[in-house]
Amino acid sequence: MRKPKFLYHGSAKELIGNKLIPKKAKDLGKKSENLHTAVYATKKKQIAIAMAIISCRGVYKSSLSFNKSSKSKTYGTIHIGWPKQEYIYLYTLSSKTFKPTDKRGLQWISEKAVKPEKIDKLLVKDYIKLVKKVNKKE
Repeated sequence: MRKPKFLYHGSAKELIGNKLIPKKAKDLGKKSENLHTAVYATKKKQIAIAMAIISCRGVYKSSLSFNKSSKSKTYGTIHIGWPKQEYIYLYTLSSKTFKPTDKRGLQWISEKAVKPEKIDKLLVKDYIKLVKKVNKKE
């Protein structure tokens, strides 16, 4: 698997300090790839942005899917609540210290702190289409 030059980390919170610090994953299930104390990232910007949105203040239960087909444009599902903040943050990271957690290379981890190459402050309303509210069938 080829390592991408850059990876993306989405957050509902603005970075304090100059590095993302490794942490335990929250609400990502108990799969082995989610049990690391690490900085989590993905090669897909849309997934990172959806992760930031489902982590917003006002969202109480949500899920994220890395398995969407190219036809689907939603990556996050909100079960309880809805985002109640105006901005999210997309961090562009060098992949130098990252390793993949799956064979497809969608999720990557770094057990070292990572300084973002670039930080984008994004309006939630411009990317809300990447998530959906759970419907009664789900």
